This record gives sequence, structure tokens and C-alpha cells, in this order.
Amino acid sequence: MADSIHPAILKTQQWLEQVIIGLNFCPFAKKELVNNTIHYHVCPQVRLEKALEEFAQQCEFLQKHPEIETTLIVCSLGFRDFEAYLDLVDYANELLEDLGFEGIFQVASFHPDYVFEGEDVNDASNYTNRSPLPTLHLIREASMAKVLAVYNNPEQIPENNIALARDKGSKFFQQILKQIHRR
Repeated sequence: MADSIHPAILKTQQWLEQVIIGLNFCPFAKKELVNNTIHYHVCPQVRLEKALEEFAQQCEFLQKHPEIETTLIVCSLGFRDFEAYLDLVDYANELLEDLGFEGIFQVASFHPDYVFEGEDVNDASNYTNRSPLPTLHLIREASMAKVLAVYNNPEQIPENNIALARDKGSKFFQQILKQIHRR
């Protein structure tokens, strides 16, 4: 019997396909999905210290597996509170530095209640970083630099994403996330 895929990973994959790739929020994600170079790790931890231990393990894992391009650490149980999640992100960034991975990896953050500083909580722009579950995205900096070097106007990506999200509207994204959680 084949191993079943954890529900947190299924939800994350659906979100990647429908939102991140489907709307081209990340023009580089489709290649990694097609090439099967995304590693998904479910982190069931609810305590900051334990979650950071798993984060460190995933940094080591990514370092030892050059065939894997990126890792999504999906928090299946903890860090539902956005402020607690932001603490996790801050400590994860500090840990990157402490472990000697600064300049090698960077962290991108996604959360169901993501709100950009200075934005209204209901602004559709927040959906560029809203995911079904709290997620830390470990990115190889060298790979990102290589891709950005050949991409026309990479500095426009966030602005284009925000414009598209606002054009689609919050209800559009709420429906997608609601469907993902129903499955």
C-alpha cells in the first residue's frame, strides 16, 4: 500500500497549483513543481523551540540534498496566531545566521492571516502571502539570484502580484482557500 500524503501537504500543494502557480505569483515555482524539486516537511510542533529545531534540521537537509531546490515547512498544528508566527519567522532568520546559512538560504513566509505592515487586514494584497497553513519557505539564494538575473524586471513581481490580487478581490481568494480546506 502506498503511503498517504499528509493533509497539510495536500492543502499546500493545491494552494501552490491554484494560487502561486495558477496566478503566476511566483514565476519560478512551476518549474520546481514540474521537476519535483520541492521538499515538503510537516512540522507538528506547537512550541517555538521545537519548531526551530525542525527548522534547523530542514536547513541541514536542504544543504545535504542539492537535487532539492526548495523546502516548504508546513506547520500543521502550531503558529495559527499570526503574531506567534511572526516570532517564529524572526527566530528562524536569526537561526539561519547562527547556523552559518546566511547568504545560502533565505526564508519567505506565508500564513492564513498574513497582513503586510501598513495594509488593512481585509486588503486583497495580503493574499499574495496567505496560505492554507503557516508555512516557512526555505529558498536557495544562489538559485534565486540565477533566476532573477534572466528575468525581465524582477523588481516588478511584488507590485504585479499585488495589483492582480486586488483585481481578483479578497472573496476570490477566500473561496479558493475554503475549497482547499474542505477537501
